Amino acid sequence: MGRTMKPGQRVKSGARFHIPDRLGPGAELDLPAIAAHHAIRVLRLAEKDPLVVFDGSGGEYDATITHIARGSVRIKTGRLHDVGPESPLHVTLVQGVSGADRMDITVRKTVELGVSRIVPVLTERSVVKLGADRADRRRTHWQGIVISACEQCGRNVVPPVEEPVAFPTWLSTLERTPPASETRLFLAVDGATRMQSLPAPLGRVCLLAGPEGGFSPVEAELAASRGFVPVRLGPRVLRTETAALAALAALQTLWGDF
Repeated sequence: MGRTMKPGQRVKSGARFHIPDRLGPGAELDLPAIAAHHAIRVLRLAEKDPLVVFDGSGGEYDATITHIARGSVRIKTGRLHDVGPESPLHVTLVQGVSGADRMDITVRKTVELGVSRIVPVLTERSVVKLGADRADRRRTHWQGIVISACEQCGRNVVPPVEEPVAFPTWLSTLERTPPASETRLFLAVDGATRMQSLPAPLGRVCLLAGPEGGFSPVEAELAASRGFVPVRLGPRVLRTETAALAALAALQTLWGDF
């Protein structure tokens, strides 16, 4: 038997689903196929059960399951709650594409840590080589991980994953001198600057993190020519899937919402 919501009661269920279409109160629609499978087969939800849905633009809606049939789940949205644990610190992560499941870990965990945007870049030391078709498939895959992470961690704004691009090409789109409202940092094993010695950002932060093996000397020089400050994260060498997470945690602790 389903659980009936009281008027004005906010859902406290762990069932949260992203809907790609723009939502509104009183909308009736089907959950996406993957979400429907998770609701039925994993969470064992039933008709009249409450859940939360969000479209990625901010805020979330109470919703109720109205019908389940042949693997489809019909819901009706209720009240909008203009909430969301978004960090006051806007961070773009420019991540050197890494191999195996390392990139997936980086994408998922940086979303949990509050990243605002992810730009995958192909560097000299990137193990993964992506053609146009494969690059598009990987971007779609990473965007799916972002959505899953948002569903899990309570975020209602979905960070975009940009198309993978060659690192020098991406750098060429930037002004040589960063605007006063942007802090540019790149993680370097031999960096002379420590995070806590930096002044508080006046606006957005752009963070460069390398793949396995880090950035080459040429890439480090190119980054410096675009105003990126090399930052060292302590005396230990961090793996590619650890470095960005440690840097984001430090940024959130110093100037964000930790």
